[in-house]
Parts: sequence; C-alpha cells; structure tokens
Amino acid sequence: MDDYNLPFWIYLAVVTVFVGGAMKKILASHLSAGPTLVAWLGATVLVERLWAFCLPAVLLLVLLAVVCCVRSGSGTGPPPGPPAEGKAVFITGCDTGFGNAAAKHLDSLGLDVFATVLDLTGDGARALRRSCSSRLTLLQVDITQPQQVQQALLDTKAKLGLRGLWGLVNNAGVCVNLGDAELSLMSNFRGCMEVNFFGTVSVTKSFLPLLRQAKGRIVNISSPAGDQPFPCLAAYGASKAALNLFTETLRHELVPWGVKVSTILPSSYKTAPSSNNAYWEQQHQQLLQSLPPALMEEYGEDYIAETKDLFQSFAEHANPDLSPVVNAIVHALLSPQPQLRYFAGPGIGLMYFIHSYCPLSISNRFLQKLFVKKTLMPRALRKQSGLEANLGLSNNNNNEEKLQPL
Repeated sequence: MDDYNLPFWIYLAVVTVFVGGAMKKILASHLSAGPTLVAWLGATVLVERLWAFCLPAVLLLVLLAVVCCVRSGSGTGPPPGPPAEGKAVFITGCDTGFGNAAAKHLDSLGLDVFATVLDLTGDGARALRRSCSSRLTLLQVDITQPQQVQQALLDTKAKLGLRGLWGLVNNAGVCVNLGDAELSLMSNFRGCMEVNFFGTVSVTKSFLPLLRQAKGRIVNISSPAGDQPFPCLAAYGASKAALNLFTETLRHELVPWGVKVSTILPSSYKTAPSSNNAYWEQQHQQLLQSLPPALMEEYGEDYIAETKDLFQSFAEHANPDLSPVVNAIVHALLSPQPQLRYFAGPGIGLMYFIHSYCPLSISNRFLQKLFVKKTLMPRALRKQSGLEANLGLSNNNNNEEKLQPL
C-alpha cells in the first residue's frame, strides 16, 4: 500500500466516482443484455489496473452482474404500488399511438380513464369505445385551445366528485419536420411549440389542483430529440427541450406537495400519421411550395426529396410494438417509487450513455449514423466542390505546362 502516493489515490477516487456514476446510469437505463455486458466489460477493463491490489477484476464483474440481476429481476412484473382500482387518470392525445394504447391498458387494469381525442367520431375514439369498459370517459379536446382544456377540467371534476386526480399523462404531441432548420417553416416551429410545450403546460397547470389533492403523478411523454441534436428535427427537438426543462423544474417544485413527476423518452415507434405515405408526400409538397426560390436553388429539390425519403423510410422501419412505452406509463403511475426518466425502447439507454460520457464528436457521429443518413450535399455546396475540383485540375495542368522542358 505504501507504494501508492497521494496523486494515485486522488486519481483512483476520480475514476471511482466516474465509473460509479456510469454504472448507476446503466442500471437505471433498462439496457438490453448486449450493450449492458459491453458496458460491464469496459468498466472492468478501466478499473482493473487500479483495483487489482484490493479487488480482482473478475470479482468486480461478478458483483456488477449480481447487482444488475437483482435490479432487473425487481423491475419485472406489475409494480407493487398503490392499487389501480378507484384511481383516475387523465390522458391527452388518445386518437392513436401511445395515448390510445395506454388508455386501453389502463382501463383493463381497473383505472377510471379520461381520454382526450381530437375527434369523438374518429376511428381512435370508436376503437376505445369498443374495447374499453364503461369507466372510460372520452373528451374532445384540442390542448392548444384554453377553452376546451377548461371544459375538460369541468367535465372531469363533475365525474370525480370529491376525489382528486391520481394521474396526468401528457401524451399529445406533433412532429412536423422535413429538413434542415433553415428549410423548416416558421409555422412548424410555432406548431410544435403550441402543442408539445404550451399545450402541455396549459393542461398541467389546469389539472394540478386535482393532482395535488390526490398526491398523484404527472407523466410527460417527451423525446430524446429534446436532449440531443437529431439532424432535421430542430423544431420538434426545441419544443421537447422546453418540455424537458419544464418537467424537471416541476419535479422539484412539487416535492413538498407529494406529487411525483416522470419523463418517458421513447425510441422510434410506428404511430400515425408517420406511417402514412400520403402524410409525407403532403408535407413535402407543402415545403416545396413555401420555400423562397433562392433557398430552393441553393439546397436543390433533389436534396429536399432525399430528406423526405429518408424520413419516410425511417418511419416505415419503426417498431410497431408500443408495449415498452405503455409499460413505462403504467410503472410511472403505479410504482411506489417511479423513476425520474424512463428509456422506453431498445438502444435509448445506450444512446444516453454515449451522449453523457463520450466526447461530443463521438456522440454526434453516433446520431448521424443512427438517424437520417444523408448522401447528398446541398446543391450550392456540390457546385462549389465541383468548381474547386475544376480549379485544382486546371492549376495542375498549368503547373505541368510550366515544368515542360524547353
């Protein structure tokens, strides 16, 4: 022990804190077995030389495996939290996707579900009526309209009577993007903010008195795009970043009231309207008609068309199984100790691990390889590259002529 000087012990302490924080995030991220094993091995190699004198690397790996098995085993099955019966949950955006699936599942568990839809006569509303019990209450609400939010609050209060509201699931959201931030219409930025941020804030503020009364839960469906710079998702990502900060602030402020707040970060899932080819074509045509001619000339119609095709292909290959997100919603509502953040879907935990602990250059390259992998440059850059190449070739020819013997 005497051979180790003070700088070594300081270095050991720093590395221990780093590795401990990394493993804490891994264990809380619901990573699949493969990436988790890679993370274990990496952590073991990192500390092997430092801890060889007091803790063999094999023993460290065994301890990490045992801890992870205990954690993963305790996370399976229904959470041993408060009983579902008699508890009321308000969910926004139940026409399709996560909201529709969550409303059905929560109704099957015995909760009183208040589900908002944009159209009471639409397919989503009809499907909920067919498959759910009489406890389900359908409400037509556009969360960007304060009058409709207030009417939904009055209707919910009338049904609850003296009870408070146990859960609020802010699921309603939109993603309207087809390209670079410069090409995104201002209406896209405003539309995403109105629904994903301002609408969610409006619903949350309106229903907070009922949630505080029940010491209940708030579950906000956000996106990794709110934390990381996904290419071509500037408007959507900015609105989700605002939502994430609002959620974090709300979590701290509601601790004295006993209201717990969770964020769910889904991976890519196949939800309407993103799975509809006509939707992408409509967005593409709208963008082409709205761009100024000068901007269209600099980027090129082929560049914009490739972006549309990449988004469409990405949506077509998205996961159709919504159960990881639904299970996360249920856990956040009914677990006695809900997590602050749920990484719902394969690869999300690994993505956040890379984002948190790797250099930005690696994290950004990972996102570029993972998401929209463009092959075309904007037209102006292609012309510039062609001009530079021609100039370079011309200069080489001139130099060769000058070097010719007389």
